[in-house]
Amino acid sequence: MSAEGSSTIGTPDNPAADQRADPGHGLVRSLSLLDSTMIVAGSMIGTGIFIVAAEMARQVGSAGWLLASWVITGLLTIAAALSYGELAAMMPHAGGQYVYLREAWSPLWGFLYGWTLFLVIQTGTVAAVGVGFARYLGILWPQISEQNYLVAPIHITRTYAVSLSTAQLVGILLLGLLTWSNARGIYYGRIIQNVFTSAKIGSLLGVIGVGLVAGWSAMAVRENFTGAWTPRGFTPPAPGLSPETALGLFVALCVAQVGSLFAADAWNNITFTAGEVKHPQRNLPLSLLFGTLIVIGLYICVNFAYLVVLPLDQIQHAFADRVAGAMLAAALPAAGAALMALAIMISAFGCINGMLMSGARAYYAMARDGLFFRRAATLNRARVPGASLAMQGAWAAFLVLLRTYNPATGEYGNLYSNLLDYVVSAALLFYILTIAGLFRLRALRPQADRPYRAFGYPVIPALYLMGASLILAVLFVYRPLTTFPGMIIVLIGIPVFFAFRRGAAFQLATVKAAFPDEADN
Repeated sequence: MSAEGSSTIGTPDNPAADQRADPGHGLVRSLSLLDSTMIVAGSMIGTGIFIVAAEMARQVGSAGWLLASWVITGLLTIAAALSYGELAAMMPHAGGQYVYLREAWSPLWGFLYGWTLFLVIQTGTVAAVGVGFARYLGILWPQISEQNYLVAPIHITRTYAVSLSTAQLVGILLLGLLTWSNARGIYYGRIIQNVFTSAKIGSLLGVIGVGLVAGWSAMAVRENFTGAWTPRGFTPPAPGLSPETALGLFVALCVAQVGSLFAADAWNNITFTAGEVKHPQRNLPLSLLFGTLIVIGLYICVNFAYLVVLPLDQIQHAFADRVAGAMLAAALPAAGAALMALAIMISAFGCINGMLMSGARAYYAMARDGLFFRRAATLNRARVPGASLAMQGAWAAFLVLLRTYNPATGEYGNLYSNLLDYVVSAALLFYILTIAGLFRLRALRPQADRPYRAFGYPVIPALYLMGASLILAVLFVYRPLTTFPGMIIVLIGIPVFFAFRRGAAFQLATVKAAFPDEADN
């Protein structure tokens, strides 16, 4: 177990002095409870909350079931966070969820999670949010656009291309800036995270306030909450199904979770940075609880604000699904678009910072186990995994450059958008496996030190497993075109795992042959 170190506060000139380094890993325990909570909340709040309500409203077809969908997401997320708290306090090491899966099941399962995290989950989300930042900057600065090319699309195949637009350039520059600032030390990463998370919590409170005070529409309230549970204007969740029937409504609620769970995801990112949290046995469980409660509460209130300003059909058909923009435009016609752009840019900036900071620690832990590129296992002079940060940033930037192309319409899309659609189900599978691992570790290691035990165990973790498994089963049956490709991405990691293991074994054998006396030290 990592040593906790002292509690000396660091300075910009000496970030390594934040706290005595962990002698086992070289990381610095400098993140307080406030810092950790800000990482949880800041990583969760991205751009999804401003757009996913449109698709969810089309799926469930009513105001009541839209809010119910968010309540379901909230209950699942908080139940998972309470369960993860035990694992985090038991194993407060860099890598978090990767470590839990490795210890509960096997190194293969840990690697498959880390592989998917690096390939798509973390980097794809960062790429998407970076370009989302640029799109909204384009509202204030029209030259920033995905159609304003510096390098026109160059086709790799008939359906894939690379390009560099001004929007893509802004996204890449943003990724580079935040990768660089995080590489300078944990001090800088946490300051940026605290400032921007505070700002975007303020932005969400502002959106809620504008909706409830300036935008309240008696007509919208009457239309949305008279017959609040009666579906209308919906898109069938599957051929032959309608949310007007019990089965159709159940499927619609499960399918709608793709949007809301995606918007509320990344709460587990604090576990990746567990090796840098002060008093982790206390602060990790508390930060998971506080962060998820804050964000879920805000998300439910934001959706209520949408519903008291806009009639349901306007939510369902908001331009480009930008529900928050439509709400602010209705409430503040003169300044709504600019205010929304600023709110989303603040949210995107903080989200990217938190995800870059956290994700690099997972690959660092994998590399220390010989399951990632060796260079990623090193720390730089600022006592952070600089090489891991650089690899993560480079791959995310590459995803920004890649485009999809539809020959039938002549339109270009973004590859990361497709990949994220594919891995939502895979991410849910890993959450299920991790919480199932809680039960397995209770059986395998009953005497292990557990400073915090999961609240409501075994009922609450079991309810999460039941609910999440039902949603995953529905997605397999009714959304196979996105669910199965995600599982294929995970399975591709199996031969990669064995390749890394062979490489690590060869390296160890080489060291033993060259230095037989020192190899086991």
